[in-house]
Parts: sequence; C-alpha cells; structure tokens
Amino acid sequence: MDYYVIIPAHNEETFIGLTLDSILKQTLRPKQVIVVNDNSTDNTEKIIDEFASTHPFITKLNTASSTLHMPGSKVINAFKKGLELLDDNFAFIVKLDADIILPNNYFEKIAHVFKGRPQIGIAGGFIYEKDNEGAWVLNHPMNKDHIRGAIKAYSKNCFKAIGGLKNAMGWDTVDELLAQHHGFELYTDDTLKVKHLRPTGNAYDPKAKLLQGKAMYTMRYGFWITFIASLKMAIKNKKLQALSDNMYGYFEAQKEKTPFLVSVQEGKFIRKLRWKNIKQKIIA
Repeated sequence: MDYYVIIPAHNEETFIGLTLDSILKQTLRPKQVIVVNDNSTDNTEKIIDEFASTHPFITKLNTASSTLHMPGSKVINAFKKGLELLDDNFAFIVKLDADIILPNNYFEKIAHVFKGRPQIGIAGGFIYEKDNEGAWVLNHPMNKDHIRGAIKAYSKNCFKAIGGLKNAMGWDTVDELLAQHHGFELYTDDTLKVKHLRPTGNAYDPKAKLLQGKAMYTMRYGFWITFIASLKMAIKNKKLQALSDNMYGYFEAQKEKTPFLVSVQEGKFIRKLRWKNIKQKIIA
C-alpha cells in the first residue's frame, strides 16, 4: 500500500535525524516523506538536507510561521503546507512528529490494518517516554482507543470524509470524533511501541494553558461534558489548576463567540458519543 508521511519540524536538530533514520529502517517504506522545516533557527534544515540528498523520497519544504510552539495552529499549518505538495495517489497518510523513533515494522502493520479492515479510519501505536530513571514507560491517555497526535495515520477515505485536519487546539480529538460520525472506527495496536524523545507538552507556550477549555467549547461539548473531562484531566495530572484553567478557557470562548469546529449535527453526535462513553466508564 502506498502511503505518504508529513513531518512538521521546528528546531528539531536533536531528534529529527533519529526520526528520519527510523523511517529508513521501515520494512514498508513510504512513497514520499515531506519534512516541513517550519521557521527553524538551528541545524534542522541541514540535517533534513543530508537525508534528502541521499534518499529521493524525502523532500524538504521550508516555511515560516510563528516562532511560538502553540498547540494545534503551528503544527497543522505546517502539515497543510506539506499536504499541498502531494497528490491523491495514496492509501493512507501519516502526520508524524519530528521527535519520535518508530519500531521497524510500524508502517507494515498499519498498512495491514487498513488493507484488511476498510472500516478503520485512523490507526496508530502507543507512545512511550523516558522516566526519571531512564526507563521507557507508557505515556498514553486513559482512553486506550485514542491515537496520539504524534503518530496518526488516516485512511484516504477517512481523511477526505473529515475534511483533513482542523487548524486549532483539539485537532487530534475532533478528527477522531468526526471519523466516528462518518462511520469509521479507530484502531490502536499496543504492540507498536513508539519512543517519544521529548516529553509531551514541554515545548508548549504557557499561553496555551487555557486552550483546552476553548477547544472543548469549539467541539460543542457543552458545560457538563467540559467540566467532567476537565476534572478527569486535573485528577490524572494531579493539577487542580487544570480544572479552573479549562473552565476559564471554555467561558472565555463562549463570551467571545469563538467559531465552532463542528456543525450543529456533528456537535449533537459528539455529545451523544461522549455521554455514552462516560456512562460506560461509570458502570465499569
């Protein structure tokens, strides 16, 4: 199966070489890899050039956006720039972070899933990060059906149905909700252990802390689902501040009449799905 990989990269000189090397070691290589060098000021571009000069399926694209590493907007802007260089001749497309190491059989297994189960719309493995002792430990949401934004693979049909990726905080949640709205299923493989070299959130600007609540508003969660989701997040991260930050962000978005990411019909489906999942976890 032919597939494309797009890698947004901003000041990733420490990791980008390791990521590209893990792609070269894949048992099923991509048809094309677009590395979007987004306003890097370090040696990221030089490293990409070294790989591209010896491997024709790797292409560099320079672009200049904000220097702020804000969740959502910066990375998806870069992804969309890379997407403009690609044609429609693919079975699935991958949005990959520039600071990960994939197991060698990663894309072979993802391709096998998409080929054998056309109802699967989004697929991926599980993220592992180093703890303080240097051991690689699982760092995945409590929802094991969620595919982390660093390693998302979309079937062509699903990617077209959801209208690509949303340029906003919450893009890697709303894509899964919309996929299910269009009748696709999500698939995670816990045997595909991906090493994430930079702990999640370390590069985010402090201004981003209110954006979770804003994202929940734009996905039409409504007050109670936003509150429950925020409380769950605060408990998991042992940071009560996350609850107040999220709710403040939610009410700010409501006051400012921030545009929604989904339609009224999609929002109704999302709330119904969220309540179903909440009730199932309460019963369990």
